[in-house]
Amino acid sequence: MESSIASVTSRYIEDMKLPDLRFGQSPLAAPMWAVLLKRIPLDWDYSPVVYNQSGQWRFGITCPAQLAYMENIILVTGGAGFIGSNFILQWIEREGTSVINLDKLTYAGNLRNLLRVSSDPRYRFTQGDVCDGELVRGLLKHHQPRAIVHFAAESHVDRSIRGPDDFIRTNVHGTFSVLEEARGYFEGLGDQDRQSFRFLQVSTDEVYGSLGPNDSPFCETTAYAPNSPYSASKAGADHLVRAYHHTYGLPTLTTNCSNNYGPYQFPEKLIPLMILNARAGKPLPVYGDGLNVRDWLFVEDHCEAVRRVLAKGRAGETYNIGGWSEKRNIEIVETICSILDELCAHDPVVPHRKLITLVKDRPGHDRRYAIDARKIEREFAWKPRESFESGIRMTIQWYLQNEEWVKEVSSGSYRKWIATQYS
Repeated sequence: MESSIASVTSRYIEDMKLPDLRFGQSPLAAPMWAVLLKRIPLDWDYSPVVYNQSGQWRFGITCPAQLAYMENIILVTGGAGFIGSNFILQWIEREGTSVINLDKLTYAGNLRNLLRVSSDPRYRFTQGDVCDGELVRGLLKHHQPRAIVHFAAESHVDRSIRGPDDFIRTNVHGTFSVLEEARGYFEGLGDQDRQSFRFLQVSTDEVYGSLGPNDSPFCETTAYAPNSPYSASKAGADHLVRAYHHTYGLPTLTTNCSNNYGPYQFPEKLIPLMILNARAGKPLPVYGDGLNVRDWLFVEDHCEAVRRVLAKGRAGETYNIGGWSEKRNIEIVETICSILDELCAHDPVVPHRKLITLVKDRPGHDRRYAIDARKIEREFAWKPRESFESGIRMTIQWYLQNEEWVKEVSSGSYRKWIATQYS
């Protein structure tokens, strides 16, 4: 009973379901509410209406605006995208607490990614734009989250080169909008809640620029030197996050990750594009000489690291998250081809590496990225669970087993984009 009473001491809770509070679905619940009402302060506004609606007994409470109690809920922006959806799935499975997902559902956002939790009472989805300050403000006021995990971003370098406007709008202005609303929300919290609230910015290693073949990997103190509209927009967002910590005292955290891969990645990115093209007997386009180097991180390892930073990170700090798996692009494609030769021996073209085609390099193509992840390993005992060899095999098997998902995301507009990009 005590935990149920605690669960309704929020700033604003409306139409709470009694079964979630373990009161059952019987009119006998009404006497229990009579006990509960005695525990509600006299200056609270409440509607002691217990009624049956689709078998649910409900009750509404609104407490005064000056009282702000955080709930054990997090707000995730961009939670229908590749990394965000993997994060939400992992969060609900392993943390077991509630998540509010705010996503605009652009071309790369897909609610099918979250079907596994769509009916889970701990998960709620709101379609909307992070640039909509009024919407973000309302979500914070209504749900009183203890943290914001900010994934929402335009993230494809090629698209940023062809059309940078959306990247500046979402990644810079959108982050500013969420920070402003987070600041107002944070300033209205009590002292205890202010100590535990966090704003976590999920960023990229691309903000650091490009490395030479013998340069040391990026660390948290590496100077920013972005070379594409995408990385410049993420760098701008990271600088805003830092400024809001140092100027306003907002307890922020920033993570910079290396290239992610795994389930639910939109097939404009290298690994899913190669898998799907190889299966269909289409060319496998590789930029330039194929010798550009990236550090690869399995998405579930990344999500686990973000959870670790959110739980233990020191306000104002940055944490690099890497997979310790530097690979040349051509190696990635050849590895995919070899695994598909094994698993899909009857595809139209085998061996699949016959399909590899070198194409004109993209403008400003960074030569090498590498992440030094020793800080997060040292402070939080985090290391990636998956090697590239184990992670890429699991990823290929996921795409082979989820053809319906692939068909849905491979729309006409996507095919037009691919044709334009690699023509």
